[in-house]
Amino acid sequence: MDREAEQDSSKCGSLRALSCWGRFCCGPQNLTLKDVFTWQLFKTIAMGQALSMLICGTAVTCQFLADAGVGTPMLQSFLNYTLLLLTYTLALAFRKGESNIFPILKTKWWKYLLVAFADVEANYTVVKAYQFTTLTSIQLLDCFVIPVLMVLSWIFLKTRYRTSHFVAVAVCLLGVGAMVGADLLAGRDQGSSSNVFLGDGLVLVSAALYALSNLCQEYTVKNLSRVEFLGMMGLFGTIISSVQMAIFEYKAIPAISWDCRICMLFAAYTLCMYGLYSFMPVVVKMTSATAVNLSLLTADLFSLFCGMFLFLFNFSGLYIVSFVVITLGFIMFNIVPIYTADQSNSIINGAYHLASSATTKQDGDIAVDWLQKEGHRTECCPIEPCNGLCTLT
Repeated sequence: MDREAEQDSSKCGSLRALSCWGRFCCGPQNLTLKDVFTWQLFKTIAMGQALSMLICGTAVTCQFLADAGVGTPMLQSFLNYTLLLLTYTLALAFRKGESNIFPILKTKWWKYLLVAFADVEANYTVVKAYQFTTLTSIQLLDCFVIPVLMVLSWIFLKTRYRTSHFVAVAVCLLGVGAMVGADLLAGRDQGSSSNVFLGDGLVLVSAALYALSNLCQEYTVKNLSRVEFLGMMGLFGTIISSVQMAIFEYKAIPAISWDCRICMLFAAYTLCMYGLYSFMPVVVKMTSATAVNLSLLTADLFSLFCGMFLFLFNFSGLYIVSFVVITLGFIMFNIVPIYTADQSNSIINGAYHLASSATTKQDGDIAVDWLQKEGHRTECCPIEPCNGLCTLT
């Protein structure tokens, strides 16, 4: 009898462990189409593509400015940070109590200075990379921001990803590969190759700096305030970009042939960047910085579609395939919510744990039925929540 009880206990433990690992890898197993394709998911997809369109706007205006002989990336960044300063920083100045700008500067000024420095240099280095390497290399290496961001989130935000999230990222990167292949077929593999290694290194540095900036943004908007983050970015970003602009672009700015068209291009670029900076924290708070960066992979495709009409780029069917694959990967990533240390920040995660509890009970019932059919005792398999990796608490 004791041996039978031990065998029953062993089989019960194996079933429970298998169920645990299944939920750890893929989330709840009883999801229906209604659970997957929710209004929250569609809203997240739409907002992510809106961010991609804003990046497309910055790319198109940059291309027109480059064609006009304007090469002032710091001036363009300075205008964006100044607009953030005039709105969000001033909003902080009129707040009362601990959320006022002066208490924030007194306690956290050096932290925001470092984040702003990373953000400014990320913008600068990726623009400089175009002078040394090809568009294809930049598209491929710029994806480096995603694994770096996932590692940083794992370490500092205690984010825990499931196997389905890694599969989704791989699918998105496969879509980027299709996009690069389409560029090669369409003859868009253009760019200077005078010092490819320097250009590729700049892209990797830019990706790492973007990951650091996005990580800090996610923590701030989910735990503190979106206005606080953007206000500090506006203040310190304006200071840093103005210093660099005075050092590196003091000759390039007076050489610009200012006319109505150039002014409109600068204004369009600034408004797109301002919209991107203002809107991105909203999407990050809804999902995560990693999910937002996955959705931004389609920005190059929107730039291509605009370039087909504005710059007469060639079209390839692989671009449509790339867009579909990236979107599919983004949906896969958002179907199963990620776990963070602060569960109160995510309503979706709360709903997920309710679903997980229901799934756990259902799995317990299945284990009992199976053992009863095999003629074993079921006292060893009480219906109880699975701990450890199942709930990650």
